Parts: sequence; C-alpha cells; structure tokens
Amino acid sequence: MEHQMVVQKKRKLFHVLIDMLTEMRIKQWTKNLLVFASAIFSGAFLDPGILLKAFLAFLSFSFMASTIYIINDIVDVDKDRLHPEKRYRPIASGAINIPVSIILLLFTFLIAVGIAISINSHVLIAVLVYFVMNLSYSLYLKHIVIIDVMIIAAGFVLRAVTGAIAVDGLLTSWFILCTLGLSLFLALGKRRHELLLLKNKQISQRKVLKFYSVELLDQLMTVITGVLIMFYSMYCYSEGTAMMFTIPFVLYGIFRYYYLIHMENAGGKPEEVLLNDKHILVTVILFSILVVIIKNFT
Repeated sequence: MEHQMVVQKKRKLFHVLIDMLTEMRIKQWTKNLLVFASAIFSGAFLDPGILLKAFLAFLSFSFMASTIYIINDIVDVDKDRLHPEKRYRPIASGAINIPVSIILLLFTFLIAVGIAISINSHVLIAVLVYFVMNLSYSLYLKHIVIIDVMIIAAGFVLRAVTGAIAVDGLLTSWFILCTLGLSLFLALGKRRHELLLLKNKQISQRKVLKFYSVELLDQLMTVITGVLIMFYSMYCYSEGTAMMFTIPFVLYGIFRYYYLIHMENAGGKPEEVLLNDKHILVTVILFSILVVIIKNFT
C-alpha cells in the first residue's frame, strides 16, 4: 500500500513537471532561433565562443518568453477556457493552478535575467525591454488595432538585435529592415489565422479582431511580402554576388508560407509551421547552410 502511494506521488509529480514544461511552451522557443541570425550573417557562426554566447542569448530570451506566456495565460485564463485550442493549455484546463503558475513564472524570469547578466549588461537591458514591452502588450496594447501586430513584430526584431548585441555581431540597417519585414509578415499571418478560426467568437476572445477583416489582412500581407523581398534583395546586393544565390531560397520560403496561410489555413503558430512543414524546414536548413558557407569560405 505504501509502495503504491509512493508510485502515485511520483506519477503525479511527473505529470506536474510535464504540465509546467507545456505551459512554458518549449515548442515556441523556435522563434528565438533568430538570435543566431547575427552570428550566421556576420560569418562568425563557426567560432565556438561566438556560438556559446548566441546559445546563452537564445536560452535567456526563451526563458523570458516563457515568463510572458505564463503571465498572458494567467491574465486571459477565462477567455482561454472558451477558445477552441487554448482551453487545453495547463492553466486554462486547471492542470496548473494560479499559485503554482506564479512560482513558475518567477523561476523562468530569474533564470532569464541570470543568463543575460552572464553575457553582458546590454543583453540584460534588451531582455528586460522585451519583458516590459510584452507585459504592456498582454495588459493593454493587444487591444489596439495595428499596434498589436507591430508589437508582435517588434518582439522578433528585438530577438535578432539581442543576438547581435550578445556576439558583437552584425547590426546594420538592412539586417534590421529584413527582420522587421519578416516579423510583420508572420504577425499578419497569425492574425489572419485567428480571425478565421474564431469567426463569430472573435469579439469575446480577442477584441482587436473586430477591427480587422480577412481582406484587409490579405492586402497588408501582399504589401509586406513585396517589401520584405525588396529589403532582402537589396541586402544581398550590398553584400556581393555570392549572397544573391540565397534569394531563391527566400522567395520559395515566403511563397510556401503564403500558400500554407491561404490554402491550408495555417500561420497561427509559425513555430509549428517550421517544425511540421517539410518544405519550409528543408528550405530554412539549406538556406542557413548556404549562408554559413558563403560567409565563411568565400
């Protein structure tokens, strides 16, 4: 009897740990791979010291992102319980109660800050700016049309900038503009997916959706797609002939993602598109390998 109780406690503890990891949304950490962009494009990706700093920046940003996810789930717990997908999240489903979730967010916040301090003070400031910006988003800015999308995009830009700060790497105008263009593209795709998913429930789930329409988001995505391609092409032109060979990969990746958004109603979770769509995943891998080769061996 005593042995069974011990086994049950261990199983319960195991399930709690799994729920905590789920709440931290480890899958969404793939968004933070943008911190490696500077190291890749500056040609220093093969340097072990640079790679370590970039990895630490990735971890710091990932734990801080988890902190924001937890705060957001606590704030929106009632709305999430009515959402067709979010109701299965640990906090919304009741698998993790509010006190435990608060302890978890304090843990992830301290880990993020600790790692950032170990890199340099500039990374710490960037990570804290990300925290304040997203906290403001969770509490208020997500209800303001257009601003909500721009805050999401700014988060991606800040990831890339943090990576550059961490490794003292590439931080040019073209680098920032390309990141901004890609970020807006992904953010608009996310809003479009939410609008179609929630349909008549959009006002109760996310108030800002009542100010959007599928037609408007399609037009904005068309504009930003052209701008993004122009930004990246100009960047490649400024870097020399070799980088021009990466443009077809970028074009295919953008067009494939555009296809998934419009034909398969994807785009709500960019990290899942990256992991689940083989075409996108292979394109990103080949693109990264080609950039590393060009930047290090040409």
